[in-house]
Amino acid sequence: MLPEQSTVEIIFDQSLVEAHRRRALNNADPKAAFLLDIVAQELADRVSVVERQFDKAMELHGYTGATALRLLETGKVGTVERVETDAGFGTAAMPVAIAPLERVPAEPETLNLLVSPLSLHLTNDTPGAFIQARRALKPDGLFLAAIPGNGTLNELREALLAAEAELTGGASPRVIPFADVRDMGALLQRAGFALPVADAETYTVRYDSLFALIRDLRAMGMTSPLAARSRTPVSRRFFLRAAEIYAERFSDPDGRIRATFSVVYLSGWAPHESQQKPLKPGSAKQRLSEALGTKERPV
Repeated sequence: MLPEQSTVEIIFDQSLVEAHRRRALNNADPKAAFLLDIVAQELADRVSVVERQFDKAMELHGYTGATALRLLETGKVGTVERVETDAGFGTAAMPVAIAPLERVPAEPETLNLLVSPLSLHLTNDTPGAFIQARRALKPDGLFLAAIPGNGTLNELREALLAAEAELTGGASPRVIPFADVRDMGALLQRAGFALPVADAETYTVRYDSLFALIRDLRAMGMTSPLAARSRTPVSRRFFLRAAEIYAERFSDPDGRIRATFSVVYLSGWAPHESQQKPLKPGSAKQRLSEALGTKERPV
């Protein structure tokens, strides 16, 4: 059973998450989809090297549908059902099923492959979402996710905090928290996935200024939906000072600034008896020193 909603800490205002997604949908900017395109290709590449076919797949909240398309291009996937919070994210060729961001709308053990590109970081009950994902998979089904991780937008976070502290003497959170790769791997285990793997890739993007970065974040639907955000209006002076601090600390010799995006890639399998099992402690038939061709040293 999933945790009761009352026990879940509300970090993200889901109504604001939805508002940001709708704004990004209505003001679609193909240039701002670069990160999603990178992730879509990476996830498809990971599927392509798996020696099996996935008859029924689902893409959870992939915004543009790029991941679903890349999956189909691998030749390893039969059908892909897209899930979104709004029908407007779909197309005539690839319509979408409608579901909230924190729900996996699939019956138990009905999917061979479930993929989540850049959306699970906005869930309040992330462990519950992982449990839903595992339950939706058939035995030996594969779950893949790409989640912005620790280090993402650190430059922006530092510049905003420094500007606010300088101008007001205080600071409030303006960039959402991102999870560590080890924490994400632990969530896979907690949800009951077999053979869990978590690794991270870092992408550095350059912009003319902080304002160009913020435009891209708005176009991605990635501006802050923190429930504990400050409601005090922010002045133009604040952003101008933040832009100066950003340029002072994180610019290249040509004057352009750097923005870091760290993406944690996760994979886990729904348990099945055919999967490799770890050996029980003490069951090894050979000493490690023998396998490596070395001599043991006395303690």
